[in-house]
Amino acid sequence: MKSIKALLLVCAVAISGATLAHGDADHDKKTAPVRKEQKAWGIAGDAKSAMRTIEVSMSDSMRFTPDHIAVRRGETLRFILRNNGKLMHEFVLGTKKELDEHAALMVKFPKMEHDEPYMAHVPAGKSGEIIWTFNRAGDFDFACLIAGHYQAGMVGKISVFEGSPQ
Repeated sequence: MKSIKALLLVCAVAISGATLAHGDADHDKKTAPVRKEQKAWGIAGDAKSAMRTIEVSMSDSMRFTPDHIAVRRGETLRFILRNNGKLMHEFVLGTKKELDEHAALMVKFPKMEHDEPYMAHVPAGKSGEIIWTFNRAGDFDFACLIAGHYQAGMVGKISVFEGSPQ
């Protein structure tokens, strides 16, 4: 009986530890090495390779400004993400399909832990940063996947062009 209680306690601790990321804590990506994994929408970039900086503001009206960004294939961008609201917001790069799937999970598990180089959680009144290399042409998306925000239309589009952006 003691071993069953101990096992249940270990499982409860493991499960609760895996669901803490969407609180108001800052995520400090500078302390851990960035994992470079090729995605359909590109790969994590290096700060020294950033070709330009784009500031994106997030608001409690559930909008990003700007909500459309044009990029040349091969360009590395530094996104400075400013949360001008009173609520936690996030900026997540991806394909519409992946963002739809992730948003559905966020509704079921609003405190789901995840911290990838293509996402930034930004507390109210704070700023975050993502450095990303867009090495594949196409139309991609970004969104705030906090439960209810995505559903309210907190989304944007990134168009990655061969050659010069249109």
